[in-house]
Amino acid sequence: MTIRRADQGQRYRPRMAFLKKLEVLMVEMQDPSSGIKMQTQKVMVCDVPHAMTGSDILQWIMQRLQITNEEALNLGCMIVKYGYIYPLQNPKNLTLRPDSSLYRFQTPYFWPTQQWAADDTDYAIYLAKKNIKRKGVLEEYEKEQYNILNKKINHKWDFVIMQAKEQYRTGKERKKEDRYALDCQEKAYWLVHRTPPGMQDTLDYGLDRATDPLENTKKTMDVYRREIMYYQQAIMKTRVKSSVSLGAMVKYCDQFRSYDPIISGCLPSNPWESDDVDFWEFNAKLVEIPTKARVERWALNFSELMRDPKGRQNFQLFLKKEFSGENLGFWEACEDLKYGDQSKVKEKAEEIYKTFLAPGARRWINIDGTTMGITVRGLKHPHRYVLDAAQTHIYMLMKKDSYGRYLKSPVYKEMLSKAIVPQEAVKKSSNNPFARKHLRSSPSPVILRQLEEEAKAKEAATNVDITQVMSKLDRRSQLKPEAPPANYASLLLQFNIWLFTLVLLILHVLPIFFLPPGGL
Repeated sequence: MTIRRADQGQRYRPRMAFLKKLEVLMVEMQDPSSGIKMQTQKVMVCDVPHAMTGSDILQWIMQRLQITNEEALNLGCMIVKYGYIYPLQNPKNLTLRPDSSLYRFQTPYFWPTQQWAADDTDYAIYLAKKNIKRKGVLEEYEKEQYNILNKKINHKWDFVIMQAKEQYRTGKERKKEDRYALDCQEKAYWLVHRTPPGMQDTLDYGLDRATDPLENTKKTMDVYRREIMYYQQAIMKTRVKSSVSLGAMVKYCDQFRSYDPIISGCLPSNPWESDDVDFWEFNAKLVEIPTKARVERWALNFSELMRDPKGRQNFQLFLKKEFSGENLGFWEACEDLKYGDQSKVKEKAEEIYKTFLAPGARRWINIDGTTMGITVRGLKHPHRYVLDAAQTHIYMLMKKDSYGRYLKSPVYKEMLSKAIVPQEAVKKSSNNPFARKHLRSSPSPVILRQLEEEAKAKEAATNVDITQVMSKLDRRSQLKPEAPPANYASLLLQFNIWLFTLVLLILHVLPIFFLPPGGL
């Protein structure tokens, strides 16, 4: 269903009818018999074909439309500003000069009525090519736009640089005059579609224009009724097609169907229906050897890997080999800050900053300056989500950079080869059909939490630097005097007891040797 406003789509849009009239005039200008005379002109050190002077353009407009010199000059400047004609000698100045300045017609493919969106990727390729050509010498606004686009589309910046180098190499193979004309054409196109600061944007393709063409129109009851109907239809209109959303749902179900224990069953058996608890043991959070289906699920997408504690443990082993284990450690610390104890938020935030973000930190992570500025300002008043910007940056970095290499690494392949495939348990037949089954309960969450904490403590113990610990012990031994052993007092007490017993024994036994044979 098509929804139309009372103004037939012209509200907040460029006047297409006006541009169509200009294009009819442009076609007449290029007519070989009655149009403007074009010839090869010398510009700089090369001969540019099909060039024309500003005075010829002005004279043709005056004769064709029968208007004055001022009106013709105003119309000619408008034609240049809309990008239908571009200058050859001063490409930065989109005005028509009534002298011997040289101009050329823009290719109809780039006319405004084509409504091709000036994509960020194309603009980034143009700036990168210009940066390569001029060896870093760009305008101030172009440098600013270059840095903004580098941060905005950083995930495909390699593609941008590759395209810029290829276009620059292809341009050097053209003739000198063609290369000069194409450079002026491209520069004029981006001056129109990406207007520099201080220059008027003639196209104004935004959703909201500076002026409303129907602002002074008197609104009647019929106009309000049509607007109410329009907004009601707009609310009811679906933004995503049902076929697209249903197709995505079907694709998701097909992908995860074999991993769903309800649809595809669970091996070796369902612990809720049998007395076998192997399913819980095989799928514990930090089991030593996981199942093959669990390891294969890590390769479906990055979120599946990060949701599984065993997957993160294996991913951390890979990151340590690449000397980037601090990224996952920072992400887990942010998750602990977000979902941990509220009373310890401030202490945890400070500890994370000292460990990962401070200059010279022990496990320093690499994030861009904008994200670092947002994080540092937020840490002045810490809360649960103060590190969301930095956490999202690191998450996307691991997803786009490390995750693909992890799936191809020997770490993942070794885990996949060692993974077990549980065999279906044989159901025991009972002679008494009325016998009650004694089912075991599921593992307690408290026990699972304790096992997980013990595993984390063991992992932390393995990461301790023994050289630092020994150096600390050496410094303490130098500062403190040598103390007696802890069991010195107990040994002294035992020695005194033993000596006292020996004396008593001597006093009782010694008189026997000095008595006469007949006794007392």
